[in-house]
Amino acid sequence: MQGSSLPPPFAFRLGFVGRVELVGRRQVNLRIISAVVGAAVALAAAPDAGAQAWPSRPVRIVMPFSPGGGADIMGRLFAKRFTETLGQTFIAENRAGAGGLIGAEIGARSAPDGYNILVTTASLSVNVSLHRKLAFDPVRDLAPVSQLTSVPLLLAVHPSVPARSPQELVALAKKRPGSMNAATNGAGTTSHLAVEMLKQAAGIEVTHIHYRGGGPALIAMLAGETDFRFTSVLTSIPHIRNGKMRPLAVTTAQRSSILPDLPTLVSIYPGVECDQWYAMFLPAGTPRDILARLHGETVKALALPEVRDYLIKDGAEPVGSTPEEFAAFFRREVAKYAKIIAVAKIQAD
Repeated sequence: MQGSSLPPPFAFRLGFVGRVELVGRRQVNLRIISAVVGAAVALAAAPDAGAQAWPSRPVRIVMPFSPGGGADIMGRLFAKRFTETLGQTFIAENRAGAGGLIGAEIGARSAPDGYNILVTTASLSVNVSLHRKLAFDPVRDLAPVSQLTSVPLLLAVHPSVPARSPQELVALAKKRPGSMNAATNGAGTTSHLAVEMLKQAAGIEVTHIHYRGGGPALIAMLAGETDFRFTSVLTSIPHIRNGKMRPLAVTTAQRSSILPDLPTLVSIYPGVECDQWYAMFLPAGTPRDILARLHGETVKALALPEVRDYLIKDGAEPVGSTPEEFAAFFRREVAKYAKIIAVAKIQAD
């Protein structure tokens, strides 16, 4: 346009046949202006026609432990189910190291767009207090989706130990303070913290023997090198059946479906509750609708008979809590382990 040939008191009006007419400001039809403004507002508020519903591309599920472990099994189980139900590829990826912290940090630092999911364990709530300087804050930087399962630890003794109940084991420990020993999977692991819980609740002194993982700790107890330990229900079943291990109790609030005759420790010694849970998180700031859809698909998967049967057979109890329920539970777990770690002065290996 060559300069401005329009005097100030003029405005544009959209004609009924699609042409723009110039009219004096006093002649402008206010109803037409109102309609045009209303249409513009509606257009701005309408969803972007190019926007695509989640998920519109492959999604990564990060498991912060090595292949073959519980988090790996859980992550791959849900990757398969989500791929089938959501019509998009879900890729299970192991990012092990630092007791689960490397993968957890990847999950927390990822873009909050729903394309990076973290499936991890109760170790996350322990690591908050076990490691004084974390590169991220699990409570602040992760958005809880759901607790997937609850997996009890099993309090078991070597057959040479003359105890057939938790009370008898505690009585033996009190009779010979410091003479009994317990195998753990390493300093700061849930098996270690479960021993500390029992010590603090029952007022006993036992010697910790830390091993590099659950396998070596299990082998040591089966060989009679240690008196007792808190161990995985699933890996213990064969040894219970052949008489190489005697189970006394489980550490969860509810009895185990796979070993229903065993009592819960918390019913005998209040406060001794140690749940090797598995859970799903998204990065903090992920849109609420994406979190809600992922939660809904997770709960539907956990309700499937084939999924429930598979989990229960492996000693895991399906949960499927809401994001709010799991967020509150996670905060309680962090606080619980912080107290145990502080009293026992536990440091990471």
